[in-house]
Amino acid sequence: MNTLTRRKFLATTGASLATSALPSRALVRKPRQEIIDLHQHTNYSGRNDERLLGHQRALGVNWTVLLPAGRLYGLAANCGGNKSVHKVVVKNPRNYVHFANEIADHPECIPTIETHLKKGAVGIGEQKFKVDCDSKHIGRIAELAQEYDVPILMHFEHGNYNLGIERFHKILEKFPKVNFIGHAQTWWGNIDKNHDQTVMYPKGNVTPSGISDRLLSDYPNMFGDMSAGSGQNALIRDEAHAVKFIKRHQDKLIFGSDCNDIIGRGPSCIGARTIGIIRRLIPDTKIQDKLLSGNIRRIVRIPK
Repeated sequence: MNTLTRRKFLATTGASLATSALPSRALVRKPRQEIIDLHQHTNYSGRNDERLLGHQRALGVNWTVLLPAGRLYGLAANCGGNKSVHKVVVKNPRNYVHFANEIADHPECIPTIETHLKKGAVGIGEQKFKVDCDSKHIGRIAELAQEYDVPILMHFEHGNYNLGIERFHKILEKFPKVNFIGHAQTWWGNIDKNHDQTVMYPKGNVTPSGISDRLLSDYPNMFGDMSAGSGQNALIRDEAHAVKFIKRHQDKLIFGSDCNDIIGRGPSCIGARTIGIIRRLIPDTKIQDKLLSGNIRRIVRIPK
């Protein structure tokens, strides 16, 4: 038989009285805003897995999508490949998923990507190779993506990767059931109708109706990855335009970090800065939620 001592009684009733004295709204804890990071890498500029995991925890991310390199080049940043990202996901199945990747014009591209899709990859990319963006190589990858119902993340960089963004509409039209996610300097520079393709990080006011703006408007299967310095630059170069752009494409934009720091907070972390900019420019939490988690859940199989 349990005996209620005077000390236990006073402690119990004191806690109850203290709780009842609080305003009712103080008892309801607001759920933390879900954040899903579309864009991270293993071994990014040499950062090890432990530091990657710590970075994402500090950033406040619930789920992270790891994007592997192909068998060569390391996405120009020493990033890890398919086996590397799979290893992290196996060890951290409640916080991480991964895409599959291979050099677009490599003879083993399709079988390599398919092997990893069968093992659980939920997308293809980051496709960052020197091919035309409307080439037969991208077409074959799109056919595979259609078969497995997964999106493709494309790095557009004038003169270097996925060349000819002005022709990408052909791929979108040919594969209307495949979701594509645009990323990097040339993608974000082309929100501006007057963009100079040779400029990677343009400054100044934006004239709407650039190539990327039109692709987002005209094609249901085109999305935008807000990560890296290029995505952030698009938000801060003309903030009045950015607010209108986000509201116009609120169902198409997806948060990503793509930062290689080890801190995960403060001014040295691109991801943390981008989250702060989104919240400052767009106080509407319903739109924030779309950008930070809702939109990616529509096109990538992220566990609940």
